[in-house]
Amino acid sequence: MEAALYAPGLGYYSAGARKLGRGGDFTTAPEISRLFGGCVAQQCAGVFCEVGTGSILEIGAGSGALAADVLSRLESLRCLPQRYSILDVSADLRERQHISLERRVPHLLERVRWVDSPPEEPFDGVIIANEVLDALPVTRFRWHPGSCEELGVALEGDRFVWAPRPAGEALTSMCRSLAAAGGEWQDGYQSEYCPRLAAWTREVTRALRRGAALWIDYGLPRSQYYFPQRRDGTLLCHFRQRAHDNPFVHPGLQDITAWVDFTLLAQCCAPAGYELAGFTTQAHFLAALGVDQEMQRLAGADPNRHARLANEARRLMLPGEMGERFKAMAWSRGLQAPLRGFSLHDMRHTL
Repeated sequence: MEAALYAPGLGYYSAGARKLGRGGDFTTAPEISRLFGGCVAQQCAGVFCEVGTGSILEIGAGSGALAADVLSRLESLRCLPQRYSILDVSADLRERQHISLERRVPHLLERVRWVDSPPEEPFDGVIIANEVLDALPVTRFRWHPGSCEELGVALEGDRFVWAPRPAGEALTSMCRSLAAAGGEWQDGYQSEYCPRLAAWTREVTRALRRGAALWIDYGLPRSQYYFPQRRDGTLLCHFRQRAHDNPFVHPGLQDITAWVDFTLLAQCCAPAGYELAGFTTQAHFLAALGVDQEMQRLAGADPNRHARLANEARRLMLPGEMGERFKAMAWSRGLQAPLRGFSLHDMRHTL
């Protein structure tokens, strides 16, 4: 998975294929509507009010739409960040982000910088990761009563195929823990686990002195993620706006993702030096941040514009769309006030 996504010059995120939006392989919330970025900006502004002034680090900035929307809205709130840093491994996406920002907010481009690694210098503010964690490489496993197999990859003729081998002690122990949380697994149950989540999140958040890290992605608490009925896991591929479950088709040309185990993400919080400040659905996150007011602001007196925004809001918030599949989680460090985006519906008890 790591090679298919990140191998220099060959991996999906390292090559030049168009990935996001119309003509791409998938569409993210910032591509759907400016409402999303407007609400995220409101949450950033709330953090800035407490820390005085601050900066933003966005990880995996996609097309640059979210950065442009957040900067534009923060400018209207008179709450611009000192710096907006973007950490992205994709050279072609960096170029697209620069073009998008230059077109949308050219006068703010001087505040933006692209970085190759997490910042070393401490800063106050907000870290944003929207649809990033689902692209971290995962370990695939198959469960049998009393044993566990790790599913690797082999070459059979000119085809890639799954190749099982006995799981090591660490993975077997983890599978027992996951099975206990999810329920009684049947023989042949398959799923996945992200072993590098703790180290990766600790690394990308270590420079934040005071502020919040916002994680927004599709996923579930562990007890729901590892339901016995979800016996084939959540591994999913995206190619030209179509989703399928075969990672061996179009290697390097398609996205490969897995849902986020938000219980595991919550467990990574304290060792990284943070407090778990909130967990909720995307729908409740946007509602708490005033998505209705953002709609009125953007639409003005134009009823047609208001109707379009209402349709966009439905895609972001309805249960059958992104509203419940996507969750928002916040880690905080050095903050006293609660985060507004998590004030309507607290789901931390489900973790």
